[in-house]
Amino acid sequence: MSLVSGPGRAGTPGSRISEELRLVVEKHVEYIKSLDKRKDELEYWLTEHLRLNGVYWGLTALHILKYPDALPREDTIEFVLSCQHQSGGFGAAPGHDAHILYTVSAVQILVTIDALNELDKRGKGGREGVGRYIAQLQDQDDGSFAGDEWGENDTRFLFGAMNALSLLRLLPLVDVAKAVSYVQACANFDGGYGVSPGAESHAGQVYVCVGALAIAGRLDLVDKDRLGGWLSERQLDNGGLNGRPEKLQDVCYSWWVGSSLAMIGKLHWIDKRKLTDYILACQDQDVGGIADRPGDMVDVFHTVFGIAGLSLIGYPGLEEVDPI
Repeated sequence: MSLVSGPGRAGTPGSRISEELRLVVEKHVEYIKSLDKRKDELEYWLTEHLRLNGVYWGLTALHILKYPDALPREDTIEFVLSCQHQSGGFGAAPGHDAHILYTVSAVQILVTIDALNELDKRGKGGREGVGRYIAQLQDQDDGSFAGDEWGENDTRFLFGAMNALSLLRLLPLVDVAKAVSYVQACANFDGGYGVSPGAESHAGQVYVCVGALAIAGRLDLVDKDRLGGWLSERQLDNGGLNGRPEKLQDVCYSWWVGSSLAMIGKLHWIDKRKLTDYILACQDQDVGGIADRPGDMVDVFHTVFGIAGLSLIGYPGLEEVDPI
């Protein structure tokens, strides 16, 4: 799956939303299916470090659009398994170093297409091998997780680890209580969460921290009213959402903000109609795909999170998405 942007471009900036504007489902399906056919473009190879993530984004979008079989299942399994290392972890593409972010995408893909049994039969160490790889990334002192053997620490990695392990039914391999304590150390006075203790609140980090607490069954630790207030303030007059104060709107926050609000029962605190209109204005109605904002080039990253955001707020005709 290519991360090449375009060729489509989202609607004209500032254009008035038409009552007839709708999600062009078939165009988005064809756009996603075309992404792996652009191997003669330089950008295809410059984005190889995101290849496995791109497969997950495209596959997820297709499932939400109710086209689960649009990508060849066996080819998908073969590619995922070709990215695995002897350690049990997965890289972005064959020959790339293993990392928790790619490992999470690999697990999510296999779960989505009901192929975990293929991991057990043909993978390196089966699902237990993947679980051991993830577990050894946890810091035994503070409960945080590194992304790989080089030690970078980020709350994204903690959530990814817990997400993948829960899908594998192997969450007991890690110290969940310590992970929860680390998430709590990342909480800020405004109700949000940062990338590490003391870091500023950011909607993406809010999603991963609240998601980790949800998986651990500890949403009781979240100050829901304060966080809900901070998240609802991310909606701008044009209906779009930003990730932190004084930043531009971006379609991807339709998911990061919306899902966080859904997990704490505050999704009704934003204007769903205005958000729907904003997302629909960011799609290319001729060739498919969704961009970060009107007038920009479309890509698969913003396509999946735009579609997931629409599902989250109840857009008709889509599969219902789990906010975690």
